Amino acid sequence: MNYLAHVTLAGPSDEAVLGNLLGDFVKGLDRDGLPAAVRDGIAAHHAIDRFTDLDATVVRARQRLDERYGHMRRVLVDVFFDHFLARHWSRFRPDVALPAFTRRVYGVLRSHAALLPPRLARMRPRMEADDWLASYGDVDAIDRALAGMARRLRRPRPLADGGAELRARYAELEADFLEFFPRLDAFARGRACAGA
Repeated sequence: MNYLAHVTLAGPSDEAVLGNLLGDFVKGLDRDGLPAAVRDGIAAHHAIDRFTDLDATVVRARQRLDERYGHMRRVLVDVFFDHFLARHWSRFRPDVALPAFTRRVYGVLRSHAALLPPRLARMRPRMEADDWLASYGDVDAIDRALAGMARRLRRPRPLADGGAELRARYAELEADFLEFFPRLDAFARGRACAGA
């Protein structure tokens, strides 16, 4: 899953939100220096990724995409599922509006700025200014996100063209998301209740 899903599935504490976002930025990060609740959030992020990778619906969604994307189909489906989460936000989190939720996430990042790895610290102002998390609900924003990801890759890949895959297979991918996300949500809540 991508950024929006991870922070959505985090527990209620600021540290859980931070840890779930940090899961994509831990390479080279001194985890021992982080608060235990942040480390738990990082572990939750990785558990969510493992659950997602093994789910048959997610595998099917990846297989829907053109083979030329290769292993990048995983990235595309993660981003596409964030799009559908933003589009169906009130279905899964009716207690809080998406803009209010994303403002809270950006506030968590600001208040924990000293713990952010350099790459995330550089991204944070742009992420907040452009409200990346809520903008995922717009297909054009998905195009921009994928183009930005493609620019950061060492070798040229067709990732920037991935928005065409979303448009071409929108209904099927949306159905995949709506089938899968309740299972993932239940997994994350169960994991949190078990204190894992």
